[in-house]
Amino acid sequence: QVQLVESGGGLVQAGGSLRLSCTVSGRPFTTYGMGWFRQAPGKEREFVATISWRGSDVNVADSLKGRFTISRDDAKNTVYLQMNGLKPEDAAVYYCGADGSGWGDHIASAYDSWGQGTQVTVSS
Repeated sequence: QVQLVESGGGLVQAGGSLRLSCTVSGRPFTTYGMGWFRQAPGKEREFVATISWRGSDVNVADSLKGRFTISRDDAKNTVYLQMNGLKPEDAAVYYCGADGSGWGDHIASAYDSWGQGTQVTVSS
């Protein structure tokens, strides 16, 4: 069983930046594709970004390109989400997921395991 722990959320002013981290334990991190999703109150979980097991395939939601970047550090068993130019509509609980296929996916059901989430709040 793989465990995921997110961190780095918090309160930030509009236009500010945050870097979220997700550290994985329990299984070899390098075999997993990783993804970030977010969920705002009353809304469905939304795809944010994904990165494949080798880091060769990276995808960011079209609406977030240019502001959000996903990366991974295999030596630290950690995937990151760098968020710049934050807007009030970016406020949500952000979740990371691990995809055992190694590729990551924009569909949440493709992921085998999830972290508990980290709250991001953006003040206007």
